[in-house]
Amino acid sequence: MLTVAVLISGTGSNLRALLEAASHPDYPARIVAVGADREAEGFAHAQHFGIPTFLVPYEQFESRAAWGEELSRQLAVWSPDLVVLSGLMRLLPSGVVAAHAPRLINTHPAFLPEFPGAHAVRDALAAGATQTGASVIVVDAGVDTGPVLAQERIAVVPGDTEHTLHERIKPVERRLLIDVVRDIAEGAIDLTAISAASRP
Repeated sequence: MLTVAVLISGTGSNLRALLEAASHPDYPARIVAVGADREAEGFAHAQHFGIPTFLVPYEQFESRAAWGEELSRQLAVWSPDLVVLSGLMRLLPSGVVAAHAPRLINTHPAFLPEFPGAHAVRDALAAGATQTGASVIVVDAGVDTGPVLAQERIAVVPGDTEHTLHERIKPVERRLLIDVVRDIAEGAIDLTAISAASRP
């Protein structure tokens, strides 16, 4: 059984979907802890499913590196097989990435490498794109530059706003995340091999 820790910053809609999937007996992964960089609404989902939570408030640390060291300490308590970033709106320090890579994955509301960064949906609209997408990637030292594990195209329709487009992307992100975690747990995705193959 694959053990998973999830890191969030906000409402945790992807977290909720993953918790629901993991509650089924035939799903090969279990969430062991949910952490956040601030008081997050998504903690309510963890509490609903009886999952322990931990908080590492970013603003209480003198540097990003110091925050990352405490985050790593908190994650080490649970020794997860996989760490999932689910709406964590903060770049992980290199030390955290090094400690968990390649068993560290993230969802992104674009068809990477298109529109990396924190404003992917807004950027797609600003660029006049006719389609965007959703991706699940391995986290590396860059900004949304890790190997892609799964992705799917989503059309941009006339009259789309950042909100309406993002609302159509979210269900696809959730489905891809659930499928990728299952595939990692069952061995259909080998993170070590994928990461090694992506290195120059």
